[in-house]
Amino acid sequence: MYKVNVSCKLVSQSTSAFVLKLLDNLLWVSIAASILIFIFWPIATVLLRSFYYQGQLSLRLFAEILPANVQYLYNSVFVAVLSTILALLVSVCIALYESYSQSRLRIFVTPLLFLTMISPPFVSSLAYITLFGRRGFITNTLLGISCNPYGWHGIVVMQALGEISITALMIIGVLRGIDGRLLQASRDLGASSSDTLRRIVLPLLLPGIGAAGFIAFIKSLADFGTPIVIGGNFSVLATETYLMVISRGDLGKAAVLSMMLLAPALIAMLFYRRTESGGVLSTMAGIKSIDGQQEITLGRILGKLLAIITWLFFVLMLVQFFTILLTAVTRYTPGGYILTSEYLSVLNSDKWRSVLRSTWYAFQAGVAASLIGVILAYYIERRQVWGGRLLELLANLPYVIPGTLFGIGYVLAFHTEPLELTGTASIIVINCIFRQITVAAKAGSAVLANINPEIENAARDLGTPRLFVIKDIFFPLLKPAVLVSFVNTFTATMMTIGSIIFIISPNAKVATVELFGLLNQGAYGEAAVLAVLLTLVTVTANLLFAWLLKNKDKKKDVSYVSNS
Repeated sequence: MYKVNVSCKLVSQSTSAFVLKLLDNLLWVSIAASILIFIFWPIATVLLRSFYYQGQLSLRLFAEILPANVQYLYNSVFVAVLSTILALLVSVCIALYESYSQSRLRIFVTPLLFLTMISPPFVSSLAYITLFGRRGFITNTLLGISCNPYGWHGIVVMQALGEISITALMIIGVLRGIDGRLLQASRDLGASSSDTLRRIVLPLLLPGIGAAGFIAFIKSLADFGTPIVIGGNFSVLATETYLMVISRGDLGKAAVLSMMLLAPALIAMLFYRRTESGGVLSTMAGIKSIDGQQEITLGRILGKLLAIITWLFFVLMLVQFFTILLTAVTRYTPGGYILTSEYLSVLNSDKWRSVLRSTWYAFQAGVAASLIGVILAYYIERRQVWGGRLLELLANLPYVIPGTLFGIGYVLAFHTEPLELTGTASIIVINCIFRQITVAAKAGSAVLANINPEIENAARDLGTPRLFVIKDIFFPLLKPAVLVSFVNTFTATMMTIGSIIFIISPNAKVATVELFGLLNQGAYGEAAVLAVLLTLVTVTANLLFAWLLKNKDKKKDVSYVSNS
């Protein structure tokens, strides 16, 4: 009887181990399959469609589209380069001020940068028109002049203002990772702070500047909303792609236009890879200044100049948000601006449903992208599964290609069986998940780099199945990565429009699409109301999620102490 019980127990244990191993393999296969289906296949579909004409392999679409749109390609690269350069110049100044200034105010720089990141699309353009338009508050009311605010200069300034926050945060992260011993050695050898800054810090910043510039350049290339709102007669490829789909319904020509956008994006990626090849980021990351000492002090003139640039940027952003708020509650009359509540009527049941729909989509995308991303990072970094690096490359693609191309890919790939998703809520959520999944994966990889592999080895030696290692060991340790990726994906989904504008059904619009429609109609007051509401909802949701996660950890700590 005893032998029978032992043998039954062994069979049960072996069956359980087999099932857990099978589930572990299924988890990895599911993630790999989802990346191939929802990232590789849409992009491949755009490539295939651009080379087909009337069902046959042909270059006719390229022959028709390229000559007529070369100027638009030049315009796209022109404004993208200028806005990227402007954003980087201001971002480097802000990052240096935050890292090396002696001012006590510098502690507010990073929180303010995070706050200014949460901004609905086209808000900068709306504020620009309100302040500098033909009836703008500054140009018409204060200065009494009427000028034309539309053109490439407005696009460059507005795109740069929209990218400074994220690029400055990226460069600040690089500055915090520079080896403090290099700075101390430079100072000990007699170099001044300015020499150390010029010969040590700035060269080490090049990979970070390259990465930040790459992100800003790609976002500028894919931006079709700003040129539509304030571009006037100046048009870019992203705008033409949008109009080709919305106005003419020609997906083949739209695919070719998207391929034209892909060319400068790939060139920018190659340039970024060359700046990254020095390996500064990987070899210096995580080493802080010795004993917390600040090895570099800014001179009086340089310090004041950086402070002026930094706080001028925040003043401009404050003016932008304040202008939107005033636009929502004031109306222009011949006698001046008066308070009004008439624009609040835009918040009818349809608009509230669109806001709630956006919030629900963003929540789903945030949770799913966070979980899939950190699990993907675990399998690639720790398990080093076969094909992991290839899947990592594929996961990076949606973040480095224009959003309009990714959106067109979903229209082409999922409008027929066996995966007919066009017109459903699922296609929007899935698009947002896989558009942001690489951020979650990178955040997970960064946290995993600081977790001792011996923890997993000890668990495995004690007989813990791999699936339980993920659930009980790595998930609790990866909570910081989950929080970062959730906030990023939630915010990006709430504010996105480029990659989902083509897959939104008319009866299920999200708030950003409603906002874009109001701006196109010239209903600036109603658009401002919706922009303010979107900003408040996004900030509140992010703070609530962070509080819940932190509060849950505190409860676990209290429970642990009481039990011990």
